[in-house]
Amino acid sequence: MDQQLKSLEEKIGKVPKIFENLKELDPELYKSVMGLDQWIWSEGALSKQTKKIIAVCIAAALRDRHAVRAQMAGAPNLGISPEEMDEALRVTFLLAGMPAYVYGKTAAEEFYKP
Repeated sequence: MDQQLKSLEEKIGKVPKIFENLKELDPELYKSVMGLDQWIWSEGALSKQTKKIIAVCIAAALRDRHAVRAQMAGAPNLGISPEEMDEALRVTFLLAGMPAYVYGKTAAEEFYKP
């Protein structure tokens, strides 16, 4: 795994398999995605932790099981507490419904084991 993929893995927690082959399959797309990734996840007005919480909640709202797990995998590494994640998922529940909350909570239980 090259350095850019390792960096991506540190940020999101789990790199989707497609990225491992994307560099050879479509070098221009790979370069564009990695550049966008660097820009989006860099510190700015929002902290990396806040961005991670947003990413998890969006994935849960979309009911994307793979994305929820991939994003949730990186949350503990950023110091996001189970309580912070639970509170954010309650907001997701309010706006996106019970299925979104369940998707997020199920992933949180896996990655925040005592």
